[in-house]
Amino acid sequence: MAAAGARSAALATSVQDFVAGQQDGRAAEVAAGVKNGTWTVLQVVEALGSCLENTDPRTRGRGIQLLSRVLLQCYSLLQEKEVLHLVLFYESRLQDHHLVIPSVLQGLRALSMSEVLSPGLAVSVLKAIFQEVHVQSLLQLDRHTVYSIITNFMSTREEELKGLGADFTFGFIQVMDGEKDPRNLLVAFQIVRDLIAKNYALGPFVEELFEVTSCYFPIDFTPPPHDPHGIQREDLILSLRAVLASTPQFAEFLLPLLIEKMDSDLQSAKLDSLQTLTACCAIYGQKELQEFLPSLWSSLRREVFQTASEKVEAECLAALHALSACLSRSVLSSDTEDLLDSFLSSILQDCRHHLCEPDMKLVWPSAKLLQAAAGASLRAYHCITRSVLPLLLEQYTKHPQSSQRRTILEMLLGFLELQQKWGHVEEDESALLSLRAPVCSVVFSALTDPSVQLQLVGIRALTVLGSLQDFLSPSDLELVVDHLIHLALREEDSQSSEAAMEAAGSLAPIYPKVFSGRMVPRLEEELQSEREEESSQDHCSLRQRCLQALAAVSTHTSIVRETVPVLLQHLRKVQRGSEAGNTRDVVCVCQSLHRVALQCQRDAEGCGYFHQTAVPCLLAMAVQAAMSGQQLDDILQLAVNRMEPGLAEGPRQTQALTLLLWVTKALVLRYHPLSSHLTDKLLGLLGDAELGPAAADGFSLLMAESPDVLHKGCHADVRIMFRQHFFTDNVPKLVQGFHRAGPDVKANYLKGLSHVLNHLPKPVLVTELPTLLPLLLEALSCSDCVVQLSTLTCLQPLLLEAPQIMSLHINTLVNQFLSLTSSPAMAVRIAALRCAHALTSLPTTVLLPYKARVIRALAKPLDDKKRLVRKEAVAARGEWFLLGSPGR
Repeated sequence: MAAAGARSAALATSVQDFVAGQQDGRAAEVAAGVKNGTWTVLQVVEALGSCLENTDPRTRGRGIQLLSRVLLQCYSLLQEKEVLHLVLFYESRLQDHHLVIPSVLQGLRALSMSEVLSPGLAVSVLKAIFQEVHVQSLLQLDRHTVYSIITNFMSTREEELKGLGADFTFGFIQVMDGEKDPRNLLVAFQIVRDLIAKNYALGPFVEELFEVTSCYFPIDFTPPPHDPHGIQREDLILSLRAVLASTPQFAEFLLPLLIEKMDSDLQSAKLDSLQTLTACCAIYGQKELQEFLPSLWSSLRREVFQTASEKVEAECLAALHALSACLSRSVLSSDTEDLLDSFLSSILQDCRHHLCEPDMKLVWPSAKLLQAAAGASLRAYHCITRSVLPLLLEQYTKHPQSSQRRTILEMLLGFLELQQKWGHVEEDESALLSLRAPVCSVVFSALTDPSVQLQLVGIRALTVLGSLQDFLSPSDLELVVDHLIHLALREEDSQSSEAAMEAAGSLAPIYPKVFSGRMVPRLEEELQSEREEESSQDHCSLRQRCLQALAAVSTHTSIVRETVPVLLQHLRKVQRGSEAGNTRDVVCVCQSLHRVALQCQRDAEGCGYFHQTAVPCLLAMAVQAAMSGQQLDDILQLAVNRMEPGLAEGPRQTQALTLLLWVTKALVLRYHPLSSHLTDKLLGLLGDAELGPAAADGFSLLMAESPDVLHKGCHADVRIMFRQHFFTDNVPKLVQGFHRAGPDVKANYLKGLSHVLNHLPKPVLVTELPTLLPLLLEALSCSDCVVQLSTLTCLQPLLLEAPQIMSLHINTLVNQFLSLTSSPAMAVRIAALRCAHALTSLPTTVLLPYKARVIRALAKPLDDKKRLVRKEAVAARGEWFLLGSPGR
C-alpha cells in the first residue's frame, strides 16, 4: 500500500510540474512509467482530473497535451475499451477553446494508429473533425496532424470510410481548401490520389475536388535558402501531376486549363501543361479528348512552328505522340467516328503543304510533327506515310541542290527509322514496301553524290533499309555491297569511309552470305592488287582501308571464318617483305585483328574460331620476329644508349637501373654476347655510393626464377646452366672488386656475391668452397642485415655437405654464429641459430672444445621475445648438449 501511494504521489507531482509549465521533460517520464508498468493510462487520466476540468483553457490545454504525448508513445499498449473511452473524450474536446484543439488533434492522431480501434470510431472521429474544426485556421503543424489522421484511417479503415460515400470526399475538400504549405500539400495530394485510385465515392463533388487541387497548377514555388525540409519544386509538380492525371473524370475541367496554360507566355507553365497532357493521355480515351482535339492540335502546332525553345518543342512532340497513341488505342464501334483518322487528317492538312514549299522554312517543324504522330502506332504510321512518302520522293527529285536533298532525305530517314519499331509488315499494308524501287533509287543516288553530308545521310538510310526484314531484293543487296565497298575504299573523305565501314558491320550479321560471298572477296582482291597508276602512298592508304573494312565487316561467325585467314595471310606477307612502309602495315593488320577479337566476344563460336586460328599464328610470328635477328641487336643497342645517360645522373636513375637489370637478365638467360657488357656495367655500379645497394640486390633478380615472365612456362629461351655460366664469368670479378673497393662500398660486393651463391647449385658451390669461404666469413662481419642473412642461408647447407672443409674454419664460424644470435634482425637471429645447429654435423672431435662455450651462449636466445627465435635456440642448444654422448 505504501509503495502504491508513493507511485501515485510521484505521478501527481509529474503531472503538476508539466501542467504548471515548469518541466516539459515530465511528459517523457510519465510515458516511460506507463511503458514499464509503473502507471496505467487510466491512472494518468485520473491524475489529470482537476486539470481537465479547470476553467482556464491554458491549463486544460496543458493537461490534454500531457495525455496526448503519453498516448503517442504508448498507443500500442491500450485495450479496446480504453481506446473507446479516450476517443469519446477527445471528440467531446473538439468543441473546446481553440488553444486546446492542437493537443486534442495530437491525441486523436495517436489513437488513429491503434490496432484495437472499434469499428465505427474512425468514421466518428472524421465526422467530428469535419464538423467541429476549421482546419485552415490552424497552424501548419496542426493541419499536418489532421492530414495524418485521415491518412492513417485510409490505410487501415478503408471500407468504413467508403461507407460515408461522397460525404467523406466533401469533408476532405473542406479540410484541404486553401492549403498553402508545401509540406502539407504533398500529403494532401497523396490523399487525393488515394481517393481516386482506391475508388472512393466522389459523387457530385468531382469538380470541387478538381478545383481544390488544380488551383495550384502550375506550381509556382521556390524553396527558401537552407530549407531544412528539402522540398523541391519538382516534388510538388510531380505530386500534383499524378493527381490531375489520375482519372478521366477530370478531363472536361483539366483539358481547357491545359490549353489555357499552353498559350501563356511563361515557359515553365507551357512545359508543365505539356507534360501533364502527355501523362493524361495514358488513361484518357476518345470520349475525353474528342471535344478538345482541335484546340489541342492548334496549340501544339503553334508552339512547334513558332517556339524558340527546344524544350518546349520536344514536349509538344511528346504530347502529340501521346495523343496519337491514345486515339490509336480506342476500340471503335460501328457507329463511332474514327477520331484517329480525322485527327491525322488535320495534321496532314496543316503540315503536308509545307514539305513542298520552295523556301523550305517550315519543312523541319512539319516533318517533326508528322513523325511524332506517325510513331504512335502502326495504324497512324500507315495513315501518314501513305500521304507523305510519295511527296518526299517527289521533292527529292525536284530539288537538285545537295543541301536541299540532304534535308529531304533526313526527313525520309526519320520515317524509315519509325518502320523499324514494327519490323516486318505485309505489303498490302505498307506504303514503304510499295515504294521500294523509288526509295532505293533515292538512297543509292545519295551515296554517289559529291556532297559528303548527303553521303552520310544516305549511308544511315541504307543501314535502316537493310535492317527492315525482306525489304531489299537480292539485286538491291548486291548494289548495297558495291556502294559500301566503293565508299569504304575509294571515297576521299574519311567520314564517309568510316561510316560505310560501320554500316557494313551493322548489315553483315543480317546478310552474312552476301557479305562473305561478295564483299570479302572484293576486299581481298583489292588488298592483293598492285596498281601501276597509283602512287605508293595511295596504295598504302588503300591497303589500310581494306584491312579496316575486313575488320569492320567481321560481325558474324561465318564472315570471321573468311576474313581472319585473309588478315593473317597479309600479315605473313608483310613480315616477309622489306618495304619501308611494312611497319605501318603490320600495325594496321594487328589493329584490325584486335577489332575482330573484340567483336568476336559477342559470340562463343566466333570467339573459339579466332582463338584457335589467330592466336597460335600471331604467337608464332611474334616469336619468329623476336629471334631476328639484326633487329634484336638494334633494339638492344637502343636500350643501352638510353640507359647509360640515365644511370649517370638525374631523377631517373632508379628507372634506368631497373631497365638495365631486366635487359641483362633476359640476355643472361640465353647466353647472348651482349650480356657480358651489361653485366660489367652492373658490376661497375657496385662501387657507386647511391646505386650500389640497389645494384647489389639486382644480382638476386638475375639469378632467381621470375614467377610471371622470362621463364620456360612463357616460352622464354632459358639455357640449362646459365647460373653456372654466370658464376664462372662474374664471381672472380666480384671478388676482385671487393678487394679493391673502399670500406664504404665493400658491403655491396659481398651482398651481390651472397645473392649469386644462394642461387648456385650446391655441387658447384662445394667445388668452389675453398676459394670462396674466407670471403663468405668476411661477409658475416658486414653490418648489412641482408648480406648477413644471405650468407647464413648459403652457409647452412654447406655445413652439412662439406664438413671437412668447414672444419678448417671452426673457430671463426663459432664466433660469427654466436655473435649474430644477438642481431637486431629476427630473420638473422633465426638463421644464425640454424647454422649453430648445423655445426653439430661437423666431426665431434673438432666441436668438443667449443661445447661449453656454445651452450652458455645459446642460453641467452632462450629468453628472446620472439617465439620463433626461442624455438630455434631450444633445438640448437639441445643438439650441443648431446654432443659427445654415447651413441652420437
